[in-house]
Amino acid sequence: MAVPTSLVAAGGLIGGYGIARWTKQRPLGGVALAAAGALAAKQWKDTVGAPAAAGLTGLYVAAFAGSHPLAKKVGAWPSVFGVAGAVALASWAVERGGSR
Repeated sequence: MAVPTSLVAAGGLIGGYGIARWTKQRPLGGVALAAAGALAAKQWKDTVGAPAAAGLTGLYVAAFAGSHPLAKKVGAWPSVFGVAGAVALASWAVERGGSR
């Protein structure tokens, strides 16, 4: 059984940040973020088609970018968990709403 795409995407955002923070190697966190994003994008394409996959992938990238200014207001971990939750919820809703 495959891991739900919502968890892959949220895990990529959380794991990427965690790896970067704990190893003090931002590129290593970026590799984890990118790998999870690529896997999620493939799973989205397979389940809901290319247009929805493009939108969800764009949301994933926007969440990563948006977590940085949000972290200045609420803190790093709350920001990461917030954007990861938003991406997971959007993924779940899109996938539940219409498989190809």
